[in-house]
Amino acid sequence: MKRLTDNRQPITGNWQLTTDNSQPITGNWQLTTGNCTTSFAHPSLLMENLYRLLPRFGGAVLLLAATLSGCSKDDSPVAPDPVVDPVVVPTPVAGVGAAGIAGLNWADPRDNFVDDALVLSGLAAGDTYATVQTKTETIINGFQSRTNANTVRLPINPTTVLGSSWAAYTGAIDKTLSKGMKVILACWEGNSSRNGLVDDNTQFFLMWQTVIAKYGSNANVYFEVFNEPHGYTQANLAALYADWLSRYPAVPRGRVLLDGTGYAQDIKGIGADSRFNGCLLSIHIYDFFYNNPTNTAASWEKAFADNLGSYGSRAVLTEYGAFLTTGVDFNSAIEGDVKKSYLLGITNFCRQQGIASVYWPGLRTGDSYSLLQFDGRNTSISNASGLGRVQFAWGAAVTGGTDTFYPTANYRLINRNSGLVADVNSAATTAGANIIQWYQNGATNQQWKVQATSGGYYKLLNRNSNLALDVNGGSPMPAANIVQSVDNGSNSQQWQFTASTDGYYKVTNRGSSQVLDVTGSSTTAGANLVQSAAASGNNQQWLVWQQ
Repeated sequence: MKRLTDNRQPITGNWQLTTDNSQPITGNWQLTTGNCTTSFAHPSLLMENLYRLLPRFGGAVLLLAATLSGCSKDDSPVAPDPVVDPVVVPTPVAGVGAAGIAGLNWADPRDNFVDDALVLSGLAAGDTYATVQTKTETIINGFQSRTNANTVRLPINPTTVLGSSWAAYTGAIDKTLSKGMKVILACWEGNSSRNGLVDDNTQFFLMWQTVIAKYGSNANVYFEVFNEPHGYTQANLAALYADWLSRYPAVPRGRVLLDGTGYAQDIKGIGADSRFNGCLLSIHIYDFFYNNPTNTAASWEKAFADNLGSYGSRAVLTEYGAFLTTGVDFNSAIEGDVKKSYLLGITNFCRQQGIASVYWPGLRTGDSYSLLQFDGRNTSISNASGLGRVQFAWGAAVTGGTDTFYPTANYRLINRNSGLVADVNSAATTAGANIIQWYQNGATNQQWKVQATSGGYYKLLNRNSNLALDVNGGSPMPAANIVQSVDNGSNSQQWQFTASTDGYYKVTNRGSSQVLDVTGSSTTAGANLVQSAAASGNNQQWLVWQQ
């Protein structure tokens, strides 16, 4: 075996380089320093190992490395490889709601409605299992390090599962699972039909039989029977689901997702069917589902609640999304913007009510909703404020979706203990009217402008009356009522917001140093708001959300 020397003579011939443990670095190499030519199969591999050998062989390795880095086979410049994202050991969010799912959709660039085999964004038709695994490793590293997601929703269809591409496609599933992620496998219909019906029942159940045989025993794999079944009546959809459950009784119901009726818009009917007790319920909501979409966050929260009914604890919002590549700042004042109000409202509701969610899409090439972009090597975030809202929905430890108070925006104060909001009693416009807690109804007497004064304090002006949130008589005493008064700049009308890690605020009066509270920790609508000495009770904690 020839060994490298440090005599600065030309290095020629066939070499076998070994590491410290005498393992060979294989390949036929012809290296000459004099005429700057090289012959080798994998120069990047050789360079990598030369630098590893530096401590052992010293200057000779430096000479060889310099020769290789400065020369090429045809003596022409070689562009450097792009820098690859460093692998970061992620700490996924715990998630909220059903199964703690906090996820992203990974989609085919064609939108998953395809008649042939699915090819996920970043992969290529014809990729082998090993190639898919390698590419998936990079993409899932990006999902985890950029977003802290713990779940990926992947499409399947009969052509993919029953065809020659299935073995390779499982590389994406297997690698995602190996990274500690949950996986939701959801069935899409083909593009040629797009009628909201299973294309071929025989093929449909053969597909699921194959999938269940492979992944049914894996506790981190969830099965979404059929995506957006808008072609079925509720009765026929229920029959399809009952048939599916009867065929695969060994699958735990807590790992089965049943889409609601329509475009998975309403889960109440399926949720109420006792045959599906224990199953998770998949729901979708987009602003374009509505002919005249609302433009307040509170109205989107109500629309979502109406479609959930009493089944929120079993619900997984498997699709929602908004434009993320147009530069919208989702932390700014809504000011009538439908997209802003939609994303704030939906993520608010998921956070407050503990609804599991999966954003559409986490990655889909060419989709303006895509949270992530992928260039073949690296992932990047399309919109940081959009990511913040997605993470907020997952229950991530960020402030209550309100990092900045915008003077033109209208806010609600929602009590953590009661879920009720700060309201001017009877919508009065007169000074001295009591502030109470009441059910959210969108009225202007429940909306407040939050405007900075000085020293980190703010005044709160009621939208209906334009009067200021105040302590009655400017009292420093505990249990003094909270009222509305003519804005006069006094300390009793100034409030400081102190955020907790779980999204709520303590609201402290500048004049008394006491905090905004509900009398007697009441959860009853109509109870007065008062000031009290600061304590740890939920009755002293408030969400401050845009209307």
